[in-house]
Amino acid sequence: MAMIRLLKPLRHYYDKYGAYTYGLSKLYLLMEKQHNRGQEAAGIGCVKLDVEPGNEYINRERALGSGAIQEIFDKVNREIDAAMHHNEPISSVPYIGELYMGHLRYSTTGKSGMSYVHPFLRRNNWRSRNLLLCGNFNMTNVDKIFEEVVSQGQHPRIYGDTFIILEQLGHALDMEHDSLFSSYRKEGIDGEPLARKIEDNLCLHNILKEKATSWDGGFVICGMTGSGDMFALRDSQGIRPAFYYHDDEIVVVASERPVIQTVMNVDAEKVEELTPGSALIVNKAGLLQVSDVLGEKDNRRCSFERIYFSRGSDKDIYKERKALGENIVPNLLEAIDHDYDNTVFSFIPNTAEVAFYGMMEGLETRLIARKREAIKRLDVNASDYDERLSAILSHRLRREKIAIKDIKLRTFIAEGSSRNDLAAHVYDVTYGVVKPGDNLVVIDDSIVRGTTLKQSIIRMLDRLHPKKIVIVSSSPQVRYPDCYGIDMSRMSEFIAFRAAIELLKDRGMQEVIDATYKECRRQLSLPMEEMNNAVKRIYEPFSDIDISRKMAEMLTPKGVNAKVEIVYQTIEGLHHSITSCPGDWYFSGDYPTPGGNRLVNQAFVNYYEGNADKR
Repeated sequence: MAMIRLLKPLRHYYDKYGAYTYGLSKLYLLMEKQHNRGQEAAGIGCVKLDVEPGNEYINRERALGSGAIQEIFDKVNREIDAAMHHNEPISSVPYIGELYMGHLRYSTTGKSGMSYVHPFLRRNNWRSRNLLLCGNFNMTNVDKIFEEVVSQGQHPRIYGDTFIILEQLGHALDMEHDSLFSSYRKEGIDGEPLARKIEDNLCLHNILKEKATSWDGGFVICGMTGSGDMFALRDSQGIRPAFYYHDDEIVVVASERPVIQTVMNVDAEKVEELTPGSALIVNKAGLLQVSDVLGEKDNRRCSFERIYFSRGSDKDIYKERKALGENIVPNLLEAIDHDYDNTVFSFIPNTAEVAFYGMMEGLETRLIARKREAIKRLDVNASDYDERLSAILSHRLRREKIAIKDIKLRTFIAEGSSRNDLAAHVYDVTYGVVKPGDNLVVIDDSIVRGTTLKQSIIRMLDRLHPKKIVIVSSSPQVRYPDCYGIDMSRMSEFIAFRAAIELLKDRGMQEVIDATYKECRRQLSLPMEEMNNAVKRIYEPFSDIDISRKMAEMLTPKGVNAKVEIVYQTIEGLHHSITSCPGDWYFSGDYPTPGGNRLVNQAFVNYYEGNADKR
């Protein structure tokens, strides 16, 4: 998400920067710099201040597809150019305003289509009762919120957390508006002065505090009223990230710190993290405050954001990803039997490159220590001392670029075995750098489903004829669903879970699966605040190594000659690497809110009963 509030008159930006589109250009950059893999849609909103009645003051544009940002801004620029060509006043030119909102959609519900693309808009003839809403969130208790909204007499059109939050906040906005209306009417204020008085005195803090206390989930929810108030509210445990920057010209909010640094050309120290439980609020007059709405609770900032989603150009995230690579080295060395000379090291995909650097630095440190000990053992008086010393010093780590993704190939056009054959060729390999008998190590940032490994990567690497293929994951085994903003909600999607189930069946322990199902059903009958994660018992009989070995067996395609081993980061290594973001529920099953326990138990029930698509 991205938000902008211009604090000066529009003419200021034209005089200083040569264009009225200063704010719009910044929004475009904020969105493009946050354009990540897997995003399926985008949308923007704009609010103009002090527009005469009869003129539009809210603009919104949305589009589907990976090219949505470009499509949106191409259309917006055409509309602006057309209005400018006809010499319309700036107040009438669409998308030239003081408030902007942008959103990149990464599905958290499995639902798609324009109806689910942010920002959402609630219309009204009173400017102060219009509401634009977007966010990075997923509510785990949407059923409870839905019941509250319906009990107030509302009739939501769609059952979904964004729709419900929009109506819930919209209703609170209506109530605040009506209260001010009645109060000022009693003072004899009426007509346009009454509308302006209401706009100038809306209290977003009260509106958010009244409604947000009922939300269970991870969220950064952003809103703008038609009269010019703006807010961004973060959950009390900081599960989802939010950062902001402000000076005397502009307020900027975004999901990632380096994006703001780059777009605004400021140092990291100038970009502030929005405190968990707080709302950044900018009123119609442009006054900014950071207001405690929910209170800050235990830190459960999401570690997977740091491993996978956030941009690695952030100074802290870069260090953390390198540390993840370094902390995997002891287990990796066990997998290759400490054979430095006959091992080639690489990474797939490119997002694992930073972890690869950390892994190589960790290996280099250990190799230097090995050389030092070997040198100490040399006899300096021996006739072949120089040759032996040179042989020790010549040992180098063999790092190579093994895989190059062929961006031209598209596997969605094929079905069945034909699709699998195409998937095996999505990457090209570098021939001639792996010798027969070598180990081949490739590091990935995470291994969740394992589909690409089985259909493409392992078969591709085997074409180089290594003795052993070691797949390294810089993150721990993903064992549990997420329910706070990332679409990983089905138990059957996780290769770690499928491996644990197969191990239970192999060892004749079906009763563990049955007992877990019964306990999940029992947990679901309890009040949500009393529930525990009953799915943990599925993993209890096995070590991490047991599950990794079973995964390697399941993911090795027929016909592959190399031995395949999978090495995962430990949870201890995760926390040693990423100290600021301890939220690890994907890996540990320790959910930060009661709703997480409810949803993981429900996910297992759905799996057991064969309702894979139910949520």
